[in-house]
Amino acid sequence: MSLELTEEEMRRALFGGACTKSPSSTAQGQVAPAVRSEVKTLPAEPTAGLPRKRSKPLSPKLRVTLHVTKEFEGGTEVFVHEASTLSTLLAEQEAKKAAQKKRYKYFDLISIEPIS
Repeated sequence: MSLELTEEEMRRALFGGACTKSPSSTAQGQVAPAVRSEVKTLPAEPTAGLPRKRSKPLSPKLRVTLHVTKEFEGGTEVFVHEASTLSTLLAEQEAKKAAQKKRYKYFDLISIEPIS
């Protein structure tokens, strides 16, 4: 088995017998005239001096609103917490933990809304 193959043999090995146009057949037959195409280059835009636009945060957020009190049947306050999760259950738990850190004891869930 020879290690040196011609270009046509390599094409047949790679693409099968479907390869109809080969360089050897064009060299024997008609030679197509070379068409010169002009490549136009545009001047490079200076990107270093332009300020970048801030994109929206990649993580989705939920806004949880709670009514909280320190005393049972005492004066209620509105507590708003933003959680960076899609799970409403996790967002509610995070909001309750944050309210507990501020020494609130009683919670009443009002709403959970997605922030865009």
